[in-house]
Amino acid sequence: MPEKLTAAIIGCGKLGQHYAETYSALPNVELVALAEFNDARRAVVAKRFGVPGFKDAPEMFENIIPDVVATVLPGKYIYGAVMSAVQAGVRGISSDKPLGANLSEADEMVDACAANGIVFAGGNLQRAMYEIQEAASWISNGDFGEIIGASVNGFAGEISGGGCQAISVLRLFTNAEVTEVTAWGHPEEALKSDSDSGLAIDGRFRLSSGIECSVFSESAVRGVDVWSEDSLVRWGWDPPISVFRGFDKHGSRIQLPPTFSSYEWGEYHYLGASIRSFLEVVRSGSGQLAVSGHDLRQALEVAIASKYSALWGSVPLKLPLPDRSLQLVPSRARWLGQDPNGSGQPIDEAHIRWGGYMPEKRHVAGK
Repeated sequence: MPEKLTAAIIGCGKLGQHYAETYSALPNVELVALAEFNDARRAVVAKRFGVPGFKDAPEMFENIIPDVVATVLPGKYIYGAVMSAVQAGVRGISSDKPLGANLSEADEMVDACAANGIVFAGGNLQRAMYEIQEAASWISNGDFGEIIGASVNGFAGEISGGGCQAISVLRLFTNAEVTEVTAWGHPEEALKSDSDSGLAIDGRFRLSSGIECSVFSESAVRGVDVWSEDSLVRWGWDPPISVFRGFDKHGSRIQLPPTFSSYEWGEYHYLGASIRSFLEVVRSGSGQLAVSGHDLRQALEVAIASKYSALWGSVPLKLPLPDRSLQLVPSRARWLGQDPNGSGQPIDEAHIRWGGYMPEKRHVAGK
C-alpha cells in the first residue's frame, strides 16, 4: 500500500480550487489545510473541502505542516510562499507557471529546495500529460530515428506564461537544454515594456544537442514540432500530439493515428498527471518528475533571454545568463491574480466544482 501523504493548498482562486479537487479525488493523499488571503473565499472553500483555512502560508505552517504543499498563487507571491514552505520543512513543494519574474529568485527557490532535500515540482503544465510523456518516450527510444530539427510555433502573447508550455515540451522532446537565444520581437511598445503581454518573438534557439530550433511568433499551428529524416512529432493544444511518418506522392507528410496507453484519472488531465508524478517522487525519494521546478526556471530563463536578445538588437545570448537580475513580468492576470478580463473571481463561484480545462470525462486517444 502506498504511503498516505498529507497536502495543503496555498491560494484558492479558480486554479487553486482545481488543485484541491484533484488532491481530494486522488488515492493515498489527504487534503488537510488551505491558505487564502481573501476572507470570504477562504471561508467558502475551507467549508467546501472540510479543512481548516488560514490567511497565509506562515499562519498555516504555525498550525500544521503537511507532507506536500501546492503554491497556486499569482506570480508576485510565489517566492514568499515557496520559501516559507522550505523553512517549515515540508517534503515536497509544487508551483505553477511562471515561477516568477526574475532569475535570482527562481534560482534561490530551486537551490533552497535542493539543499534541504525537498522535492520541487512544477504544476499545471501540458508537459505532464500522459500522451506527451509517452510521445517523449517514443522519441527517446529512437522509434522515429535521430531528431535533426525542431521549431517553436506561435511564441507570442505571454512568452513567460503560456510560452512556458512550449519551452518545457521542447526540452522534453529534444532531451536538450537551450544554450543560446537569438531573437527579434514586436510590436515595439511590447518589446520596451516590463511585461510580456502582447510580445511576439521570432528567432532561433540553439540546443545542447546541436539542433538549431526555429522560433516563429505566427504559425498556422501553435506548439512544438520535432522531426527526423522521415517523421515529425507535433505537440499542439488540440489534439495534444500528432504523428507524421513518410510522405505521399505529392511530398506531403502522412499523418498516423497515434495509439496511447490507457491510464487512470484522465478526467483530471495534465494537472492530475503532474500531481501524481509529484506524489510518487515524494513517496519514493527518487524518480523523474513530469514537471520540475528546474523546468520552470529553465523556461523562464529562455523567455527572459528572448526578450533581452530582441531588445538589445537581436544579439545572441548564451545561457545560463550571467545577469540573474534580468526580469520579465508576466501579464497582470498572472502577476497579480485576476481573470484575463481584469475581474476577480466572484465568491459564488467558489461554491461549485470548477471543470478546469476539460470536461468531466475526456476521451483518451487510442482507447
